[in-house]
Amino acid sequence: MNIKTKIGYVLIALVGVILLFFLMDAGEKEVYQTVDKEMPTHYNGEQFAGSQSCIPCHQNIYKTHINTPHFNTSAIASEETLKGPFDNPSHEVELIDGVARMIHEGDTYYQTISSKTTGEIMDKSRLDIVVGSGVKGQSYLTFKEDFLTQLQLSYFTLTDDFINSPGYPNYKFNRSVTDNCIKCHVTFAKNGDFKGNTNIYERESFIYGIDCERCHGPLKKHVDYRTGNPQQLDEDVVIKIDTLARQLKMDICVQCHSGLRAIQIKDNPFSFVTGERLDDYAKNYNFGRPEAQLDVHGNQYGLLKSSECYKNSSTLSCTTCHDPHQGQRGQTEHFNSKCIECHMSPKDLHDGSGLNLSDLNNCISCHMPLFPSQTMKVQLEDNAKETSVNIRTHLIGIYVDGILQKQAN
Repeated sequence: MNIKTKIGYVLIALVGVILLFFLMDAGEKEVYQTVDKEMPTHYNGEQFAGSQSCIPCHQNIYKTHINTPHFNTSAIASEETLKGPFDNPSHEVELIDGVARMIHEGDTYYQTISSKTTGEIMDKSRLDIVVGSGVKGQSYLTFKEDFLTQLQLSYFTLTDDFINSPGYPNYKFNRSVTDNCIKCHVTFAKNGDFKGNTNIYERESFIYGIDCERCHGPLKKHVDYRTGNPQQLDEDVVIKIDTLARQLKMDICVQCHSGLRAIQIKDNPFSFVTGERLDDYAKNYNFGRPEAQLDVHGNQYGLLKSSECYKNSSTLSCTTCHDPHQGQRGQTEHFNSKCIECHMSPKDLHDGSGLNLSDLNNCISCHMPLFPSQTMKVQLEDNAKETSVNIRTHLIGIYVDGILQKQAN
């Protein structure tokens, strides 16, 4: 073997070692790839880019955000996204006119409703979309051609079982899904009617979950600008949320956390984008109602705005306490620390209250207590009364035996 041949073998071996190193290194890291997919265009003419296009510059934020209830509030129904005992035939819901069950056939999931007397299947509907992250439960939507409806059964996490969907009668029923239903569970969907009043949808227009572009707006131009394809843009067009006035920042959250904003003033429920005034587009039926009548589930914004903490601050907003990029459920210490940033001496505040002053570390348990929702109710057993789900109120105040103590002006 001559010297050139030996050198050739050495080089080949060296290249092999280097290649193996890179393969091993790649295996230890999460590798993301953007999806080459034609994204829908917003009603304002701007094109969406897809949240995966954010990964090259915002990988850490992306990795935490995809684990939040916001991001997972809707998805295509699949083994990965569905919760519930689909493989247990004993989990069924008895209706007046039939028996509703969830079944699993191959990679597809269905709801069936069978006759009580003959056992014949009266309806079999595929689960196309799952709504809800599963923290409290999930509901299911189905397409009949292009008509979108909610199915009879929902999953309730507390009992790990299927129940009659909240608000449904105890007989076979289909609820049409319109923009006012779906707008808080998807980033975008194009309705067959511009006002969003029908349940006819372009299936390919759906962007599932509340992702980056629901809060930051359609980002195709921003992505092009940042990836070396400026398309003759002089500057980055993305809106910097931190520079917005407080109400404009709040309006991003208010879209979905101020109850049913079904009084449509302008365009349709998906027309609003960050940086605009939400009240120019839609108002809530509860607009102007006293805070005591606002439901803890339906209108966190109305309750927060009625709080003395909000009234006495020029900067307090939703994101003062909540980071939309992080899953913070159950992080009591984090939320209590936000109270301490303003109320730095809790012992002085509670002098004369009769409370144990050595244990003042849980502000929210007393000043934002849990209350039963009047809009979020479930029927846990056949013929039983509906049970309310407890939600933490955002009407911050002083409560005695569950009653808010009004402060003198």
